Amino acid sequence: MVSQVLIIICLAGAATLLFSGFRLSNQTRKRLLILNAHRIAARSAIQKSRMDLAEVRNRARLLEDTVSGGASAVEKVHKAIANTTFGLIDMFSKDEEFKDSTRKARQTHHQKSEQVYQAVRTTNRALHILADTLIISKAEKRIASKPKKAP
Repeated sequence: MVSQVLIIICLAGAATLLFSGFRLSNQTRKRLLILNAHRIAARSAIQKSRMDLAEVRNRARLLEDTVSGGASAVEKVHKAIANTTFGLIDMFSKDEEFKDSTRKARQTHHQKSEQVYQAVRTTNRALHILADTLIISKAEKRIASKPKKAP
């Protein structure tokens, strides 16, 4: 009889310990799920910040390339029109002195127009560097200085 009571007490104690272990396991599993969700959210926020920064950089690069390409296209059209105009003047002019002054004007025109378009490209590049310094560096600092939230 005493042995049966001891067995029942041992079984009750084992059942209590087993129940407590399962409950603790459940609580730990819930905490791990919450911790994992916070980790994923933090990683997602960091990735979003990186993607935003990459998008800003790509847009700045695209803008610079667009202005540079546009300047090159305008320069080519300008040269074609100037060559046509100076060629027609050279072709239909009968006065050699006038032809010589036209050739000098053509040479000066080409030099000055090349300088202007080069200045446009240089200014475009300088503005890109300035924008990179002001906007992108500011965005990088903002991302780096964001306070970290504890889960």
